[in-house]
Amino acid sequence: MATSEVKLLGSWPSPYAMRPRIALSVKSVDYEYIDEKLWEGKSQLLLQSNPVYKKIPVLIHGHLKPICESLIIVQYIDEAWSSGPSILPSDPYERAWFPAVKSIGVAKGEEAKKAAIAQVEEGLALMEEAFGKCSKGKAFFGGDEIGYLDIAFGSFLGWLRVTERFNEMKLIDEGKTPGLADWADSFCSHAAVKDVMPDTDKLAEFGKMVIAKIRAAGAAAERH
Repeated sequence: MATSEVKLLGSWPSPYAMRPRIALSVKSVDYEYIDEKLWEGKSQLLLQSNPVYKKIPVLIHGHLKPICESLIIVQYIDEAWSSGPSILPSDPYERAWFPAVKSIGVAKGEEAKKAAIAQVEEGLALMEEAFGKCSKGKAFFGGDEIGYLDIAFGSFLGWLRVTERFNEMKLIDEGKTPGLADWADSFCSHAAVKDVMPDTDKLAEFGKMVIAKIRAAGAAAERH
């Protein structure tokens, strides 16, 4: 299939945009990646492709209707290019399970931050247990190869590292979550991931810019 027939609209800092990029790489699909600089404005192509929500990612496949929502796109990729390695788990319970990790960066005050950290640590402990059950001793949630849960959670590893740096702490700890620690190393070094995983330094600088804008907007709102 010609590259021009498959386009993906994304944005490099977005973990959601990473998901279809990894899935396309796993399936060895040639595609054109269009990086949207959302902080500068939204392109006409994005507005036309996702007129209701105006969000990335968006997958454009030939003359078909554009597909939105990152995990829906991953499911579509798995079904549309069925000849490649399977991404979706066969167990419907595994397919339905998806861990939610709250952001620590938006917490206001030390008590709120401690509560957010405790919530994330609790979630990671549950994920450590789930990883043991799903992986069955293999490198990934999906077994020997990257699967749906690997893509769903692994896309947040870049921001997890930034959060660890900003707060001078380890969230995925070799002592508390050894399985996840090994999985994170395997995931980030995988051929389908390493070229699309954002650089931690670059992501941290972007994070500082976003936080500064949020604080400036909050201060301006308080003055009014």
